[in-house]
Amino acid sequence: MIDIMSRKLFGYFNSKANDRRPWTTPMAGIWGPKVMIINERAGSGGDLLPYMFRAADIGPLVGTRTWGGLVGTWDTPRFIDGGRMVAPRGGFFGVDAEWAVEGEGVAPDIEVIQEPKAVLEGHDPQLERAVEEALRLLREERFELPNDPADPVRWKRPDGFKE
Repeated sequence: MIDIMSRKLFGYFNSKANDRRPWTTPMAGIWGPKVMIINERAGSGGDLLPYMFRAADIGPLVGTRTWGGLVGTWDTPRFIDGGRMVAPRGGFFGVDAEWAVEGEGVAPDIEVIQEPKAVLEGHDPQLERAVEEALRLLREERFELPNDPADPVRWKRPDGFKE
């Protein structure tokens, strides 16, 4: 997801079919502003994804700090009866060779607490604030597909050609 959300747009291929919308290149990408909602219930991959979202500078994080449970539980042995234990097997550290996320979580850029009263009244404060932020970013950084440029000249006499 981080790869697709952070892809750089290099250009377009025009299309003469259907609605004539150009194709982006690369074709798979999520262009335009992005916002991620996080909260204290997110751990493991829910810690890693916002960590990478921030490291890739994709957009703001909205909500509350993730719980900070980013350890791997791979390669745990099976019991004779088919059961399994899950135990931490490895921790995460950043490219700076410092331990990251475990025990501290990922803090939001815009803190919004899910107030129980608002939720009981049918509101979702984090979602509402994230949408507000996304709409603000859309006004400032809107992505729109361009129209085709003028048709290229396919053939012409070389400059300076004399008959």
